[in-house]
Amino acid sequence: MSRWICSRCEHSYSPREGDLAHGIAPGTPWESLPEDWICPDCGAPKFEFSQAAESTPEGSGWTVS
Repeated sequence: MSRWICSRCEHSYSPREGDLAHGIAPGTPWESLPEDWICPDCGAPKFEFSQAAESTPEGSGWTVS
């Protein structure tokens, strides 16, 4: 599951964690958040978030040539 980052304050929303303070249960995907959901830190609307790039953990077996 990807994280979503607020462009204003860099708050991150993780579907795995949800947003319990605002009634969003853990496991709630980004697409299922209400359109009027706002950043809990700065009040930015949902459209001001962008999907964070996935990082590859060290030791994943990939090699750089």
